[in-house]
Amino acid sequence: MYIEIEPDKARLHALLCQAINPKAAEMLTSQLRLKKLAVDCQQNRWQFFFATVVPELSADVKACLEEFAAFLKEKVPALGDVRWQVEDDEVAYMERLAERIRQAPPEPPKNPGQQEVKKSFGKKRITGEPMQIKEIAAPGQGVICGRVLRVEERETRSGKTILIWDLYDGTDSITCKAFLDKEPFSLKKGEYVKVAGKVEDDSYSGELVMLADSVLQQEPPKGREDNAPRKRIELHLHTKMSAMDATCDVKAAIAQAASWGHSAIAITDHGVVQAFPDAYEAGKKHGIKVLFGMEAYLVNDGKGQSSAEGLDVPLADSEFVVFDLETTGFSPLSCSIIELGAVRVRADGTILDEFNTFVGTTKSVDSRITKLTGITDEMLADAPPLEDVIPRFVEFAQGAVLAAHNASFDLGFLRHAFLKLGLEMPDYHVTDTLLLARALCPELKNHKLDTLAKEFKVELLSHHRACDDAKATAGILAALLGLAEKRGVKTLADLDKLPQEQNLDRLPTHHAIILVKSQQGMENLYRLVSSSHINHFYRNPRVLKSELERYREGLILGSACESGELYRAILAGESSHRIREIASFYDFLEIQPLGNNEFLLRSGTIGSREELQKINQTIYELGKELNKPVVATGDVHFLEPSDAVFREILQTSQGYDEADKQAPLFLRTTEEMLGEFSYLGSDAAEEVVITNPQLVASWVDDDVKPMLDGLHTPKIEGAEEEIRTMTMNRARELYGDPLPEIVSQRLQKELDSIINNGFAVLYLIAHKLVDKSLSDGYLVGSRGSVGSSLVATMCGITEVNPLPAHYLCPKCKYSEFITDGSVGAGADLPAKDCPRCGTALAKDGHDIPFEVFMGFEGDKVPDIDLNFSGEYQHVVHKYTEELFGKGHVYRAGTIGTLADRTAYGMVKKYAEERGLKLRSAEIQRLVDGCTGVKRTTGQHPGGVMVVPRNKDIHQFCPIQFPANDKNSATMTTHFDYSSISDRLVKLDILGHDDPTVIRMLQDLTGTDPLAIPLDEPKTMSLFSSLESLGISPEDAGDSQVGTLAIPEFGTRFVRQMLEDVRPKSFSELVRISGFSHGTDVWLNNAQDLIRQGIAEAKDCISTRDDIMSFLIYKGVEPGRAFAIMEKVRKGKGLAQEDEELLTGHKIPRWFIDSCKKIRYLFPKAHAVAYVTMAFRIAFYKVYYPTAFYASYFTVRAQGEFNIDPVLEGPSYMKKIISEINQKGNEATQKEKNLASILEVAVEAVARGIKFLPVDLYRSHPQNFLIVDEGKLLPPLSSLEGLGINAAKAIADEREKGEFKSIEDLRQRARLSKNVIDVLGQHGALAGLPETNQLSLFQLAN
Repeated sequence: MYIEIEPDKARLHALLCQAINPKAAEMLTSQLRLKKLAVDCQQNRWQFFFATVVPELSADVKACLEEFAAFLKEKVPALGDVRWQVEDDEVAYMERLAERIRQAPPEPPKNPGQQEVKKSFGKKRITGEPMQIKEIAAPGQGVICGRVLRVEERETRSGKTILIWDLYDGTDSITCKAFLDKEPFSLKKGEYVKVAGKVEDDSYSGELVMLADSVLQQEPPKGREDNAPRKRIELHLHTKMSAMDATCDVKAAIAQAASWGHSAIAITDHGVVQAFPDAYEAGKKHGIKVLFGMEAYLVNDGKGQSSAEGLDVPLADSEFVVFDLETTGFSPLSCSIIELGAVRVRADGTILDEFNTFVGTTKSVDSRITKLTGITDEMLADAPPLEDVIPRFVEFAQGAVLAAHNASFDLGFLRHAFLKLGLEMPDYHVTDTLLLARALCPELKNHKLDTLAKEFKVELLSHHRACDDAKATAGILAALLGLAEKRGVKTLADLDKLPQEQNLDRLPTHHAIILVKSQQGMENLYRLVSSSHINHFYRNPRVLKSELERYREGLILGSACESGELYRAILAGESSHRIREIASFYDFLEIQPLGNNEFLLRSGTIGSREELQKINQTIYELGKELNKPVVATGDVHFLEPSDAVFREILQTSQGYDEADKQAPLFLRTTEEMLGEFSYLGSDAAEEVVITNPQLVASWVDDDVKPMLDGLHTPKIEGAEEEIRTMTMNRARELYGDPLPEIVSQRLQKELDSIINNGFAVLYLIAHKLVDKSLSDGYLVGSRGSVGSSLVATMCGITEVNPLPAHYLCPKCKYSEFITDGSVGAGADLPAKDCPRCGTALAKDGHDIPFEVFMGFEGDKVPDIDLNFSGEYQHVVHKYTEELFGKGHVYRAGTIGTLADRTAYGMVKKYAEERGLKLRSAEIQRLVDGCTGVKRTTGQHPGGVMVVPRNKDIHQFCPIQFPANDKNSATMTTHFDYSSISDRLVKLDILGHDDPTVIRMLQDLTGTDPLAIPLDEPKTMSLFSSLESLGISPEDAGDSQVGTLAIPEFGTRFVRQMLEDVRPKSFSELVRISGFSHGTDVWLNNAQDLIRQGIAEAKDCISTRDDIMSFLIYKGVEPGRAFAIMEKVRKGKGLAQEDEELLTGHKIPRWFIDSCKKIRYLFPKAHAVAYVTMAFRIAFYKVYYPTAFYASYFTVRAQGEFNIDPVLEGPSYMKKIISEINQKGNEATQKEKNLASILEVAVEAVARGIKFLPVDLYRSHPQNFLIVDEGKLLPPLSSLEGLGINAAKAIADEREKGEFKSIEDLRQRARLSKNVIDVLGQHGALAGLPETNQLSLFQLAN
């Protein structure tokens, strides 16, 4: 058997991606043209005929060819020695290549005793057949074989290493353990191994585990393969973004389809398009065409009889062009207009002009059309072509409103006609007499043209002839407009208000597949998604049919599954006319495997599988009749048949009755799908499974993308020059003119990167936001790595100065820089006077490289994160909208997916309901299969996405309310912000407590926080002792340092770090901030190095910058130092060549080992910003304790402070703290928060602070007040059970006058009995009578 396959670049690219890396594959396919791919199936020989499209191949391409040749020789030994060369004569080249292949010697037989070298552990040979894991029920010896799910290494106290892994064999999972001792051995997730050992009860987990004696790597069993010569395309697939309904990972689905040789695959989630960004990237990676789409919840809203919104023209003055088309079929994609008839009329039916013409076509008129219309090929022989008819019709219809009966059909053909001619269709206002009749005449049994003609006594001469139908429709329109006028309709715009009386939420939804055909279609789909989420969300995002018609350009519609309108109509026994009418709306029709709809059998909706077959046959025949392709789709919800259990778990958690009866909604191969539809006959099965899906895929443009390429920044005229000028002016103001060389060079490098890469506008935006906050009296803290940029410092975006530690004279501008790395922060320099003028020198600088912020090439998009005061955040958001305009600023959306913990609970519930006893390994496997499935959406706490004024958000993504909450005041991006952050500018306008606390402290004390020196001795001592507070450890949260309630340094974890390190300098505080925010940076890493005396805290790695700076100081080339830093900070460790490089530069072994342990590193600039804020707050703690505790309890303990236990005194508070701590992890979050607050209260009392009882008249609703120095008056809301609304109500009413009684208080402030009881128990109502009534005794006196 010998097959020749036509060139297929996508398929070739997919094949090359298997052989070599994707970048090389792209290079190869771009410089080579595949002439022919021939496969000799009997000899297992492949022949690839390439032709070059460039005169000479580059060295890189030749290397790719060599790599590809090696791959072919490995896969197909019969190819023998394949040589690649460029020939002037392509034919001769191909003949020589073919000759070499023909003459290649046969494949030598394999030596039966020869075995591939495999990874192994243990000296014992594994014998015996593997048993199924599900059969393991008791201790004993055994052999198992399966796929590795999870791998972990643990070190015992004796120094031995235990390798622990979970193994799954398709029936169940079990945990395996092996003691490695000195034998090197490792496993990776996904490897397939055979394990021999002893099954024992594990005392640690309380279940059976296998203690491995021997492990041997195995070839994994072959998965399902698609060996069909022609491949299918899946047009209906759901990913994990179909909320709580599908478990397909979009990347895995695309990779699977590509590995099977499928040329395309569609992504069609329920009502959302959130998988598009990942799908696009996966499609590029695997060389497969991604068809972007959605399964919509479609509502036939009956809206759209007029698209004259905003056209306030009186009906009497309006003119209409009522038109009708006759066509060769029902699909505008494949059929042609053969007659166009129209009449121009007034609203009263007066005919002003007529238009009637046949339209020439190259397609023969089907006999069925002739029978229906009487139009024959002979009648069209001399008809004018479409390119003549359309311009004449445009001229005829100019200035009029178009009208038609079932206008969507006629408009579809008209729109396609314009598209075919390359013309832009005018933006017609359209009135649909079918929908208008439904709204005005609901009592009629139907609203067909002949029915309406009879109702309104309109003459209908030759039904199904364009001109006659147009005249009849004009008469019907006049009658309907007359009815509308009687109902108060005066203008065209009023027509569209008629159907709005319907409650759209009550209308049923049908599923419909929407595929994107073009880039315009992508934008239109996004508009539909936005509208469905913002305007029509009711349980699900609902797409109105009228809006779908409005935005249909560039979209392809499919009839979907059994929940589609077409399938439901067939099930309901609708008339054949109605079924054809429904089907006509779609561009392709779907049928699905019988198993997908077997629930209809169980529910009694149908009686047999044969009836299911008949429905599919009916749809197939309908497609033939309407000339619409019928495609077989899988409605895929999970990849493999065995994955059905994951969806079963999801549905069990939601209470589905038939969760355990999962339909076979897995991704099928071509052979599997052909088998499903064999009852149609082999030719028809191939048509619906292969031919038609490929046809639909071919309708889609190859260059469709989910969003515009590149970063699209907002435009601010002159931003580049403004940033340069602002930077240089401020630099000269600080450092003098000329600038010191180190400053000048740094600024020049940064400005070149910022301006040349188009990032100046981002700096200017950040400057404006910070300047706005500062002018309103609120400090701003920077986050992330923005403090790595000296330009950002000079522009006032951050106060972090990234230059090396240095002295600076504020008077004569003398400067002195410490460039050997010996001083980590300017604040740590000793005090010094200017050698020139004697002025005390300022100290600054933190030695932070710019590359950390914008990459080594300076082209990384800067991520500028800013911490604004939480109470001021909304002002900044509003100001951002003022800067860029409404409709151009959206909150950054987030997607909430199932986390491990939630999935674990779902798996446990699933097992309990079914009486299953699952091992922890199997539970974890099921948890892994469910995690990542979308649950809800939300918003970033401060992220804002900015769309340039010359762009529309729908060129990037749809928009929606967070969590689909219609009451929300904000709109978010539909995509997770991380998916579009390299396309649109994201501003992180975060709300933070620190600026709020500092503003309050400044107001209370009058001390400027910016004037606080960052080396103030008593404040610095707070981080290493209690000396400056004068209290005992028992009164400081059992700590030997005084940082309780100091941000970043107040937790038990960080206080323990402080006790270990005992910092004495600002740079050490920065290191501790880095230690605390990193992952695997302190514990089992730096902490051990310090305790064991191997390294000091100042030398240990704490931030990502430490690695790059240290390596550069040690002579490592800066580019390599940056690359190593990037690997380590992302938790990727060090490659062998990295270790060798560092060893060669005499980098200490402990430093190298530390790098290998780290999983995440904090940026130094972020740490500096945090520590700066924390140090200032610590200063107030030392020198202004009353103000400090007032601000802490007001801002950080709001809503959780309870005054009653505080008034009981320190002993009682310590007792409560102890009780909560003894609960450990069982303590609630509310209890843990209370314990933290009480620790601070104990410390405050120890320092002489007195808490007063709540006062009904003097206490603020939510703020602590300083009555006298050392005395705090708690707010009304500090009483447990008295909320902020009740507190504000009391405050409002007391301003109007004193309360006469408790009854008066309750009535005026509208307080509940519970709130009155809370006030009374506290003693706040002392002296108030119960009621307003006076007793006889009071009257007598």
